[in-house]
Amino acid sequence: MPLIKRIFKYILPYKGRLTAGIICMLFHSFFTVFFVKVFQDLIETIITGIATDEKGLQKLTWIALSMIGIFFLKGIFYYGQRYLTSYVSQKAVRDIRGDLYAHLQGLSLSFYNKNKTGEIISRVTNDVNILQDAIVNGAISIFYEFFTLLGGVGYLFYLNVRLTLFLIVMLPLMTFVLSKFNRKIRKVSKDVQIKLADISDVLQETLSAVRVVKSFGREEYEYNRFKDENEANFRAKVKTAQYGAILTPTIEFIAALAFTAILWYGGYEVLHGRMKPSALIAYFTLLLAITTPLKSLSRLSSTIQQALAAAERIFETMDINTYIIERPDARVLKKVNGTIEFENVSFAYKEGEEVLSDINLVVRPGEIVALVGPSGAGKTTMVDLIPRFYDPSKGRILLDGKDIKELRLDSLREHIGIVPQETILFSGTIRDNIAYGNLDASEEEIIAAARSANAHDFIQEFKDGYNTIVGERGVGLSGGQRQRVAIARAILKDPQILILDEATSALDAESESLVQEALDRLMKNRTTFVIAHRLTTIKNADKIIVLSNGKIVEQGTHQELIDLHGFYYKLYQGQFRED
Repeated sequence: MPLIKRIFKYILPYKGRLTAGIICMLFHSFFTVFFVKVFQDLIETIITGIATDEKGLQKLTWIALSMIGIFFLKGIFYYGQRYLTSYVSQKAVRDIRGDLYAHLQGLSLSFYNKNKTGEIISRVTNDVNILQDAIVNGAISIFYEFFTLLGGVGYLFYLNVRLTLFLIVMLPLMTFVLSKFNRKIRKVSKDVQIKLADISDVLQETLSAVRVVKSFGREEYEYNRFKDENEANFRAKVKTAQYGAILTPTIEFIAALAFTAILWYGGYEVLHGRMKPSALIAYFTLLLAITTPLKSLSRLSSTIQQALAAAERIFETMDINTYIIERPDARVLKKVNGTIEFENVSFAYKEGEEVLSDINLVVRPGEIVALVGPSGAGKTTMVDLIPRFYDPSKGRILLDGKDIKELRLDSLREHIGIVPQETILFSGTIRDNIAYGNLDASEEEIIAAARSANAHDFIQEFKDGYNTIVGERGVGLSGGQRQRVAIARAILKDPQILILDEATSALDAESESLVQEALDRLMKNRTTFVIAHRLTTIKNADKIIVLSNGKIVEQGTHQELIDLHGFYYKLYQGQFRED
């Protein structure tokens, strides 16, 4: 089975510990079965009468001591098998989760545009947890139960061949029942994972946008959304439990039928002198010992099917290939002057639906280029092509005369700084968020970047200063403060190429003034692309690029475009003049 093979590839690197764990399992299973042989000798000794036989009493004492020794050794080997196999299983799951996360980090933005965040989170958390439980508990149990069952059945044949053959007749019925339920359990288990992902998605959306929910008074609406997904998950879980609840008693009923029939037949064998009473007692003792593995295997069947459903979803994600491909001979970009050229660039998120069409543009080092145009004109898409968040469908983009596809991704992006419209800060200290721009930066460099971003003064007003903890997405800071921390982060990175999606329109006048002043410092002597929302940015730009329906319709300085009385003039009259 391909899924089992893929999971096993993660276990194989730890085959040394796995082999040692399996050896411990073998010994543990052996002593489980061997105990029955010793118990049979004990019964036989008692039946023959030890009261008048000193040797019999001595034998009984040795048998009793042997039984204690067996339990002691079983305990040691149980510890060995449990520790070693758990170690291997946990390592394998750690590697799967690590590879899954690394794969997600390597996927292009198009993957995240098409998939819900809650669904992705569910695969990394819920699905991996289910797989972990199955490998840690299921894998250990299935090997141990199998060895015990195999050894037990072998000894049953030794005790009485006819009786054991009679027992085996019942196995095809149990196998048929198991296979019938396995298919259904796997299907409903996959449904459960899908429903859990839907719950995660609703949670992620509503909790991250709780301010919007409350401002529109949609608490009840969101609760009903969550209730519907929760109910769907409940029904799927109940269906899984239902199949599991039917499977276990069905197996137990078949086992009870077999046990009763064997009891009758075993009694028949004893009555006709073909079997010793002690052998029959040992036979049933062993049957009881292997009943536990049988029950465990029936329960494990459900666990394994759930795990395979989870593994299917995990590997589905790992098989998605929306990488930005880096050439094997890609060059490291060391020094950047900052010349950006778009040569006949076109781009489409979906085939046949171009967002950008035949873009030609040359930006010189240190120039400030403002991108303007109506919503959906392709402004954000155009700047997203520069750090290779996406690759053009046609044409190419050059940096200092080099095709950016020929450069290593990490070295390309190292020279590009981005301050997005929606400022994203991470949970942690203000210092940590600024240092994200350069993880090796000194305290002095961090403070200097904060000063340049007009952030140092407000940071010092906090009780803990740069050690102040900010919540997820920068909760605890105002919009202007978050923006200045993001600018400090970009300043610390010290990129030669800068991409700004201005977010000053939602700020008050004082905050906007401080942010704009910081942006002016940041843009100095850098090649800068600005998605413009403010007239001040446009008027200060060296070049204005006017986009409409994915095409450059006009370009020039502010005054040149005003004098044309064309598209920009109309846009300016309607959108910017009020500034």
